[in-house]
Amino acid sequence: MFRSMTAFGRARETVNAKDIVAEIKSVNNRYYDCTVKITRLYSFLEDKIKQYLQSKGISRGKVEVYIGIDLLEQQGVEIQLDTAYAKSYIDALYKLRDTFDLKDDITVSRIASNKEIFVTKKPEDDMEKDWADIKVVLDKALESFLERREAEGENLYRNIAEKIDNIKGYLKIIEKNSESDIKGYASKLEERILKFLGDNSIQIDEQRILTEVAVFADKVAIDEELVRLSSHFDAFEEIVKSNEPAGRKLDFLLQEMNRETNTIGSKASNADTAHIVVNIKNELEKIREQIQNIE
Repeated sequence: MFRSMTAFGRARETVNAKDIVAEIKSVNNRYYDCTVKITRLYSFLEDKIKQYLQSKGISRGKVEVYIGIDLLEQQGVEIQLDTAYAKSYIDALYKLRDTFDLKDDITVSRIASNKEIFVTKKPEDDMEKDWADIKVVLDKALESFLERREAEGENLYRNIAEKIDNIKGYLKIIEKNSESDIKGYASKLEERILKFLGDNSIQIDEQRILTEVAVFADKVAIDEELVRLSSHFDAFEEIVKSNEPAGRKLDFLLQEMNRETNTIGSKASNADTAHIVVNIKNELEKIREQIQNIE
């Protein structure tokens, strides 16, 4: 199954007197890199959220999660003063004042504007309840997020499948060109020999010509490359049908397709085939760009 690494999901709901907003967005990344921004009071849930997203099948992408929570009712929350931090902060303000001879407007309200001096605590037995409440909204955002990932992945699949069909069409032309080149090589070789000798009455060694043709056929034969490319296309379909992440496997598969195409290009014996090989490589490059967005 194709899943895009670019998606967005959002949900908002009031759960147990909590106004909760959950947003999930992601962009391309080689690995799973998740960051969680959540109200400080609930920061203990950061790792749990990261692991939860992984358990839902998100294995690649730079994922950013935002959880906003407004308490609509008092729920046993206690706000305490971080005395050591507050003292250090106030001392720094006095030093700033004295060093630069500034106006002394250090007041309680100004100091209190630094939220770091306060510590908000919740009863430990509320942690599981908090997770259950947040999970309700997170799941809805996640559902939307995954739907968009799969929808975009389907679009990518159709685009890539179309390009692979184009490549298969090009390969059929190359195969025909290769057969024609080998069949026409004998007559071209004989013609060149006669022209070189300048005397049509001289008998030509037919066996030697056949040997030369056989050597030529061996040099330009692309049967093995075509078979391997066909095998890669089959592997492509198998990967698509699998429920496992496809991006890395397809990236490796594409490298193999490029290798076989380069070999065919090196064996090309006419301009038409060389031009078609360029077209194939162009399609493969477009596929490579698309694959970078697949999980």
